[in-house]
Amino acid sequence: QVQLVESGGGSVQTGGSLRLSCVSSVSAFYIHAAAWYRQPPGKQRELVAFIADDGTPVYEDAAQGRFTISRDNEKNTVYLQMSGLKPEDTATYYCNMGVSSRSGKYFPSTSWGQGTQVTVSS
Repeated sequence: QVQLVESGGGSVQTGGSLRLSCVSSVSAFYIHAAAWYRQPPGKQRELVAFIADDGTPVYEDAAQGRFTISRDNEKNTVYLQMSGLKPEDTATYYCNMGVSSRSGKYFPSTSWGQGTQVTVSS
């Protein structure tokens, strides 16, 4: 079973920044797409951004212009740099290793980590 360990969450004020990290135990990390999801309190989990195996990033509207997803294949790690944080970004953030299509869709695997909590206060 693939292990995913997220870290880097915390509590910040509006406008602050955080950098999330996710280390994966998946074999052949470099052939997988990777994604960040988040689950706000009382809401469903939602896609934030994903990065294809070739390094192409795709962002959901809420993340566009404020968040940057990146990967380090040597370290089996995917990152999410978040800036300009807003209270509505408050959520538990999860990473996932899956598959992406050329049409810009992401297909998650069934393996999830425990997540990292991000809290943004006004």
